[in-house]
Amino acid sequence: MKFCVIGLGRFGKQVATTLAENDADVLAIDEHESEIVSIQNLVTQALCAKIHDIDSLEATGVEEMDVVILCIGEDIAQSILVAALINKHYPNIRIVARATSTTQQEILSLIGVDQVVRPEQETAIELADTLSSPFTNLCRLDQDTSIALINAPDTFIGKSIEEINFHGNHKTNCVFIKNENNLILAHENYIVLEGDKLIIAGENENISQLI
Repeated sequence: MKFCVIGLGRFGKQVATTLAENDADVLAIDEHESEIVSIQNLVTQALCAKIHDIDSLEATGVEEMDVVILCIGEDIAQSILVAALINKHYPNIRIVARATSTTQQEILSLIGVDQVVRPEQETAIELADTLSSPFTNLCRLDQDTSIALINAPDTFIGKSIEEINFHGNHKTNCVFIKNENNLILAHENYIVLEGDKLIIAGENENISQLI
């Protein structure tokens, strides 16, 4: 896939370089030459440009992209302008944008941005979950539901996934087993061993009851 990252502050630069490390084709754009110099050897292409109308947008070659990620930060007007131009002229391109407030998030969603992220808020929630949860929260799906990592309870040792019957008996699902450095799909015939860690999906209350 081809990605365009617009805005190369700390967040945008991390997104662009991580995408490139994952072998994605990345076009990085920023209006400051210094930011372009710092990243040009780390991504597929880096351009110094400020997008202010459809002509300046087309000059970047954005029409070839599959996803555009707006990391412009505090300049919400610039994010709105670029998102609106892309949505109007290239409706097949997926738009992801960073917001720094609830108001920005609502505005960007209203103008057709496919996904709005608030990294500061999401990091704060993840930290709070990690500190307060009785289990290792790998992914918060919503306020009440997670994918979690737990130590296999003693009562599960020596039993198969089918015998344990996570869904029927515990209202959860076991997705994977982590055994030393291996990650094993939780098929019904797998026998849980001492030292296994279980990756469980379900409501937080039900996951807590497994511990």
